Amino acid sequence: MDKVFKMLGFWTAIFAILFYVGDMVTMSLFFVAQTGFFVLLGYMKLTERMYMYVFAAYLILFFVGFTYYTTFLLEPSFGNEI
Repeated sequence: MDKVFKMLGFWTAIFAILFYVGDMVTMSLFFVAQTGFFVLLGYMKLTERMYMYVFAAYLILFFVGFTYYTTFLLEPSFGNEI
C-alpha cells in the first residue's frame, strides 16, 4: 500500500509541474504540498488499514473543501475575461 502513495506523489508532482508551466502558480504550490504529503506517507510504513483510513480522511476533506469552494467562492467565467 505504501507504493500506492508513492505513485500518488509521483502523479501529483507531474501535475504540479504542468500547472507551473501553465502559469498557475497557486495550484502548482497546492500540488507540491500534496506531493510532499503523499511521499511522506509512502515512507511511513503504516498498516494497510491505516493507509485506507488516511486516504478516506483525505478524500472527505477534499470533497468538502471542493464543494465549499465551487459553491461559495468560485466566480464562473470563460478564459481570461474580466
